[in-house]
Amino acid sequence: MMHTTVGWHVEMEFLEDDQHTRAVALVRLPDGSEVRAHGHATRHHTDSNQPRVGEEIAAARALNELAMQLLTKAHGEIDQASGRTSHPIHV
Repeated sequence: MMHTTVGWHVEMEFLEDDQHTRAVALVRLPDGSEVRAHGHATRHHTDSNQPRVGEEIAAARALNELAMQLLTKAHGEIDQASGRTSHPIHV
């Protein structure tokens, strides 16, 4: 049996101000397609200003959305190849 190693790189960008952090996650797939997702975090006015925490929350939300989009894409590809509706893919 032969094993193949494949790698994907996810790019993450942030746009921040004192109260908000927005994240964009992007993955380029081997077939040339791209999947992009967004995440957002808002600092409560009583919390200290910790930009990294906002980045972590916004990034987690963007990556979660990216995961859901990849599952939806996979379902569509399974259905197209098989001609039927595929079983749910659980996270």
